[in-house]
Amino acid sequence: MKIAIIMGSDSDWGVMKAAAEVLTDFGVSFDAKVVSAHRTPGDMFDYAKGAVEQGYSAIIAGAGGAAHLPGMVASCTTLPVIGVPVRGSSLDGMDSLLSIVQMPRGIPVATVAINNSTNAALLAVRILAVSSDSLRKKLDKYANDIADASRAKTLD
Repeated sequence: MKIAIIMGSDSDWGVMKAAAEVLTDFGVSFDAKVVSAHRTPGDMFDYAKGAVEQGYSAIIAGAGGAAHLPGMVASCTTLPVIGVPVRGSSLDGMDSLLSIVQMPRGIPVATVAINNSTNAALLAVRILAVSSDSLRKKLDKYANDIADASRAKTLD
């Protein structure tokens, strides 16, 4: 089980590294790569079309601005694609969010909140946990831990 973390530019790594940290915490292997839908479209198509053969179980794709990367990748593979809208310098990330979430029928992309690659990684782990008891147990522990942390913050 391996997850691909891809982004349109190395400047997106500041957002996408949280996904890598979550996957590391859960013991899920991953590769991180810059794959631009606009600057290197041929490379992007080859990467997406070869993702199954490379052993990936899901793809987390972060992109800002026009944010075509998640949708274009989803059009080339049947693997689950999780889009992370990256806040850019204009429109506060809403442009990216709307670009990723408004996919045409037949090309699904799960979409998380702007700059929230943590949830993208957690969703990828949940996808993998469907067939992994050990990951499901880790997710149960994680859910209990965040619940306990929330309870500890309760004001009396």
